[in-house]
Amino acid sequence: MPAPTIDELTVADEPAAWAELGFAVEGDTCVLGEVRVRLAGTDAGKGLCAWSLRDLAATELDGLPTGRSERQPPPAAPAHPNGVAAIDHVVVIAPELERTVAAVEAAGIELRRIREEPTPAGAPRQAFFRLGAPILEVVQEPGDVVERAGRDRPAFFWGLALTAPDLEATVAGLGDRVSEVRAAVQPGRRIATLRRSAGLSVPVALITPPPK
Repeated sequence: MPAPTIDELTVADEPAAWAELGFAVEGDTCVLGEVRVRLAGTDAGKGLCAWSLRDLAATELDGLPTGRSERQPPPAAPAHPNGVAAIDHVVVIAPELERTVAAVEAAGIELRRIREEPTPAGAPRQAFFRLGAPILEVVQEPGDVVERAGRDRPAFFWGLALTAPDLEATVAGLGDRVSEVRAAVQPGRRIATLRRSAGLSVPVALITPPPK
């Protein structure tokens, strides 16, 4: 069976909000690399609220709203007017990392590695999976949050990291809607994050490609 890949991400933003940031949007869809992003509008919820994947063995992914897809990937598209080229990774938060990892593996998605080091935001561990070109990063929720809210909650989508090969030019074009460029956790890469003033409901980071 082929390895699972992402067909579509559903985001509860209006298409105009993404177009205003320099993304090429056709109807309610923005294509980032090999992934369709459906901009379902604010009535759909908040942030990244669902996805569909190809070649899944199961759709129970520890509470992540997941559908099956048999669509072919979209035709290769050029970089967007803002310079963004593709999705680097999708971020999921897990109150119980081992439980979420087990569910993702049971769906036929291969675990690549677990990183046993804290992130700058305080997440103690992260698990990484490959879904075609994009990476799925499952982040263990910080211990103080788990202690307050409990471990029995499902995993949930958090945000996106998008590849911007000329990050400085992309950031310059976005002006005060994006943070300054800084070193990323990944060695040799740089990152910036969209601010709330960008008008999106999903947290978005812009990151340079991995060094060759």
